[in-house]
Amino acid sequence: MDVKAGPGDHTPIRWGEAPRGGRGGEAVRQLVYRLRATLGTPPRATHVALGSLPVALRRGELAEVYLAAAAEADHAKAGGSAAAAAESAMAVRAWWPADIWAHRALWHFEQAGLELDAIRGARLIGEIRLAGGDPTSARRYYAEAISEARDAGAEREEGLAALGMGRAEMELGDVTTARRLAQIAVDLLERGDAPPDEVAAARELRGEEKEVG
Repeated sequence: MDVKAGPGDHTPIRWGEAPRGGRGGEAVRQLVYRLRATLGTPPRATHVALGSLPVALRRGELAEVYLAAAAEADHAKAGGSAAAAAESAMAVRAWWPADIWAHRALWHFEQAGLELDAIRGARLIGEIRLAGGDPTSARRYYAEAISEARDAGAEREEGLAALGMGRAEMELGDVTTARRLAQIAVDLLERGDAPPDEVAAARELRGEEKEVG
């Protein structure tokens, strides 16, 4: 199923998984709290079971790898293959499959205790929902990634999630909040030794002019 939507198209999408929540972080605590008040974000829930993979997604090499790993409770391998499947689906703008796979990746990473991978998984869901035209829903997952990255002291991951949330805010027309988040992202990414292109993306969202030459 390929939902044809993109940034700027805020038509509601029937996603395959329910929204998640997150805990507050230091620099963006008030922004996250404000978004919670607006969105009614529930506390983060730890799921003890995972439903069956939809039949439509059971075909292909990545699906086979995933199903075998999941059957053996190899959560690290299952999470990795699910994340790869999510990225592949996202590349062809198949938002619903991408969302399903990304949620599975997040769940398996949590079961495996892979903290950084779980943070990236939450951010990936945010990216899928933003790209799929649902910036409001995307903010929930970025907020979770920000919170968990802050707790883990993962400044680069926190910065990337803040950048994603800033982009979601920009899509929703809140330029002031978007630029505040972009500045937070710049600071975090620079402290986290992020690649120059990631810092440049945050500066671009903030509105800084690029140097010529």
